[in-house]
Amino acid sequence: MTMNAEAKQLLDKAMHLPALDRAAVAEQLLSSLDTPDPAIDTLWAEEAEARIDAYERGEMEVVSAEDVFGKYEKR
Repeated sequence: MTMNAEAKQLLDKAMHLPALDRAAVAEQLLSSLDTPDPAIDTLWAEEAEARIDAYERGEMEVVSAEDVFGKYEKR
């Protein structure tokens, strides 16, 4: 990924900050990228409802969490 000149200057300045300040800047930058997408949230809610409905109709196999985690603990 390439950066423009302004971004490179900001990065150079940030790299000279103390470690705790760099961590705070990194955390803020990363959190700014993690914005919810209402369209995706709606799709997940619809999927969850569809799975609940399928379970209630007896169309979905149920596996306990114990079985699922047990399967991977044996490896």
